[in-house]
Amino acid sequence: MSDHKGRITRDGIRIHDAADFAGMHKAGALAAQILDDVAEHVYPGQTTGAIDAFIEDQVNKAGAKSATIGYKGYKHASCISVNHVVCHGIPGDKKLKDGDILNIDVTVIVDGWFGDTSRMYVAGKLSRKTERLIQITHDSLMKGIEAVKPGNTFGDIGHAIQSFVEGQRMSVVRDFCGHGLGTVFHAPPNVLHYGRAGSGPMLEEGMFFTIEPMVNLGRPETKILADDWTAVTRDKSLSAQFEHSIGVTADGCEIFTLSPGGKFHPTY
Repeated sequence: MSDHKGRITRDGIRIHDAADFAGMHKAGALAAQILDDVAEHVYPGQTTGAIDAFIEDQVNKAGAKSATIGYKGYKHASCISVNHVVCHGIPGDKKLKDGDILNIDVTVIVDGWFGDTSRMYVAGKLSRKTERLIQITHDSLMKGIEAVKPGNTFGDIGHAIQSFVEGQRMSVVRDFCGHGLGTVFHAPPNVLHYGRAGSGPMLEEGMFFTIEPMVNLGRPETKILADDWTAVTRDKSLSAQFEHSIGVTADGCEIFTLSPGGKFHPTY
């Protein structure tokens, strides 16, 4: 791991050096590989707890650490958010039903670097309505990533996502956002998935952060359940999310969490 910590911008955002990219690629690759491997464990009748147990086992086998176990008292190696759960769903003994959609979010620590990614899965058969929601959410993440290059702003990322999603008559969740990461789990900046083009801090080479839009078929409002973790859509509409960790390069960005097997999208 590089000792050189780079400078910090006036917005509190760390600028990483070239050696740090290698550490992030390694952490991101492991998180992405685990999400590839978990795909066959998602089927009707399976519990989210069993999926999480598989993920924890994979993290341990790789000699890595789960970033979420013990984080603010959280006990699991993943968040698994089913249907109208927006994010931070807690794995348990609930069985998946045919047609359920779920986001699985995994963060690992490899040699001190954090790899954070999530993607959508379906138990059984995908309906047309849910397939469209998943596609729009995936494409919105990619539109956000396309806006990442030095000289653009974080507002440009949010604007690219919001304008695309709302153009498809869906809504972007406001209550949660992406975040800086590196040798810490959550760091500045907050990466909003909505906003005005040209607003917010300027993107610079060496910035590391996640983009992780949550898209609802209904309205954008969410509420937190009594467990203090699970966020659901207020109107009970379905929600989807995809997340990549990225680093800003001289002329664009690198995605640290690309799927090794090309399985980032559930219709592969």
